[in-house]
Amino acid sequence: MDAFYPQIKWAHVACVLASGALFLLRGLLVQAGRPRLAMAAPVRWLSYSIDSALLTAALMLLTILPGAMFANGWLTAKLVLLVAYVALGTFALRRGRTARTRAICYVLALAVYAFMLTIARSHHPLGALATLAG
Repeated sequence: MDAFYPQIKWAHVACVLASGALFLLRGLLVQAGRPRLAMAAPVRWLSYSIDSALLTAALMLLTILPGAMFANGWLTAKLVLLVAYVALGTFALRRGRTARTRAICYVLALAVYAFMLTIARSHHPLGALATLAG
C-alpha cells in the first residue's frame, strides 16, 4: 500500500479542503439567517460523504506511516483539535441557542480548522506558533 501513499495523501488533502469549504459555506448560511438551506438533506449528505472519505484516507495514511508519528505530538495535537472543531461546528450550525453563541462558535471553529492546517503543514504540535516561539 506504500506505493499509493501520494494518491492517498492527495485525496486526504482534497477532502480536508472540501470539508472546510463546505463548513465555511454552511456557517455563512446560518449566519445569514438561512439555517434551513445550510441543514438541507443534500448538503448534509455531501458533508457526510466528504467527511467519510476524509476519515478513510486518514486511517489509510495512519496504517502506511510508521507508529513513530505520535512520538513528536503533532498528530496527537491535530486529533485533539479535531474533536474541538467538531464540537464547535455543531454549536455553530445547530446547537447554539442564540445567534451570538452560533457566531462565536463559528469563528472559533474556523480558527481551530486553520490552526490544524498549520500543524499539518509544519508537522509540529504548535503549528505556525512554533516560528513565533523560536
